Amino acid sequence: MLKNELPVDEPIGLLIGAVRRRIKQAVGGRVRRYNLSFQQFWVLVAVSEHPGLSLGELAAHLRMDTPTASRVVFALTNQQRLEVKGDAADRRRARIYPGVGGATLARQLRETATAVRVALLEGISLAEQTVLRTSLRTIIANMDR
Repeated sequence: MLKNELPVDEPIGLLIGAVRRRIKQAVGGRVRRYNLSFQQFWVLVAVSEHPGLSLGELAAHLRMDTPTASRVVFALTNQQRLEVKGDAADRRRARIYPGVGGATLARQLRETATAVRVALLEGISLAEQTVLRTSLRTIIANMDR
């Protein structure tokens, strides 16, 4: 095997980790000027795309644990980028919305998210995307057991 040639049977976990790092680098380079972390970026995008999510729904949507989602939402709320309001139908639940300082920013971030999502899937057919999603969900379920 040549120095720059990678094995065809490269470990899947290694590839998944490399993909995550590349996505993190792509996002980080684009949102650094907004003083946002990778997690804050995706939380703002998710809330912008789905305003009114509860904390649990947000965490599930982002496949993030609830304590981490809570910390990120708390930080963004302190920056007035997110706003947490009580749920009129269920007083025990709170809903998350873009805040005063986050609505315009969130629209800009959605453009960045779209660009990253498009670049990520370039050259991958819809059929391959379906197989990839199924395989990744199986890996996640395997790791959850």
